[in-house]
Amino acid sequence: MNQLNNTYKKIRKNVPALLSGIFCTVCTMALIGTAGFIYPNTPFAVQIAQAETIDELQKKIEERSRNIEQLNKEIQTYSELTDKTSKEALSLQKVIKDLEQNAKIMDLDIKRLRQKIEVANLDIKRLDINIDESEEKISGLQDGIASSVREIQRTENFSFIENILGQRNLTDFLSEIDSQLTFNGAIQNRITLVRGEKQKLETNKNTQETKKKDLVKMQAELSDKKKAVEYTKSEQSKVLKETKNQEKTFQQILKDKLAQKASFEKEIFEFESKIKYTLNPSSIPKTGSTVLSWPVEKVRITQRFGKSVAAKRLYVSGSHNGMDFGVPIGTKIMAAAGGTVLGVGDTDVACKGVSFGRWVFIRHDNGLSSIYAHLSVISATEGQRVETGETIGYSGNTGYSTGPHLHLGVYASDAIKVENRPSVSCRGKILRMPIAPIEAYLDPMAYLPAI
Repeated sequence: MNQLNNTYKKIRKNVPALLSGIFCTVCTMALIGTAGFIYPNTPFAVQIAQAETIDELQKKIEERSRNIEQLNKEIQTYSELTDKTSKEALSLQKVIKDLEQNAKIMDLDIKRLRQKIEVANLDIKRLDINIDESEEKISGLQDGIASSVREIQRTENFSFIENILGQRNLTDFLSEIDSQLTFNGAIQNRITLVRGEKQKLETNKNTQETKKKDLVKMQAELSDKKKAVEYTKSEQSKVLKETKNQEKTFQQILKDKLAQKASFEKEIFEFESKIKYTLNPSSIPKTGSTVLSWPVEKVRITQRFGKSVAAKRLYVSGSHNGMDFGVPIGTKIMAAAGGTVLGVGDTDVACKGVSFGRWVFIRHDNGLSSIYAHLSVISATEGQRVETGETIGYSGNTGYSTGPHLHLGVYASDAIKVENRPSVSCRGKILRMPIAPIEAYLDPMAYLPAI
């Protein structure tokens, strides 16, 4: 008899123990059942309405996803055309054609971005419904757990003797024991269900928070893309106005621009050559360490670092001090590594067409610094902390540039700084830009991933 009494007490004690520390719940309906039942606090009609709403949202998401895929194909077609025209000889007709193609690409890109923003908003709405459903379930389950605990507490004070005397026969008592065991198992099943619901709720909330952050980024990107479109239209207007749509006038302007650029470049080269500096190999990462990431999504290198036939023709030093990427105007430019933005600027403000144009300069955490030049739009701000892959601007054709591209320069951090540099070739104008000794210029490919 004592053994039966102990067994009965153990059954009762196990039930509240299973409930301790669980803040979510068991249903107020029958404890025994299968997953998928209707929760008491969520009317059946409401649940059906929500299911329909989720289906509608999913259809809209799929429709916009198909639109995005179609826009991707159109952008790819125009990008391939731009790649082909980049090999043509520089002429007024080519410049106008490039600007028109870039404008078309950006127009499609903006449409694509708007579709992505709509998808993000629809996803957030869908998650809102899922979160509401989980919270409704949890609310109903909390009522159920409270009811179960009250029932346990009500019967807790009855001893085994009292309970057996309350039964008409041993069969009824054994039936009571069986009911308690079933009750115990049902509680365990519901606790498992509750834990799953809590995890689902937490996952949905985290996903929604991430999507909201992505949405803010996309909205900022849309604003910058619009600025890049305005820049392209402005450039096209300026070219037509300056050249009066005459090839001969265009070629003369190009010749004058090249001469002024060469003169300015010579000034900078002579100044930087006089700066005394000895590179300490231990202050920078090892070659091949892959500490930098590509600054553009689609990599098309148009000119590498160092001496080459093209470099001898294009630069006073005979050597290219960075790496050029062929990209359409308005292409997203990303930080090659984490670091601090030590400077942003636009050399065209003081002297148009001789240097970097719009640029961003970042000092990284690994002993390297980098510059991103010829931008159309600058997104980063001076003093800002940026991480690898973060958008810092959009490609353009500012400064000395014979076509849309990104110039990436890499330096030893301990040797480069942003300076205000007066220029004789620019009639005494002061240009703000990064300056470094020749020995501090490094080959970006030494730190970028293999192609």
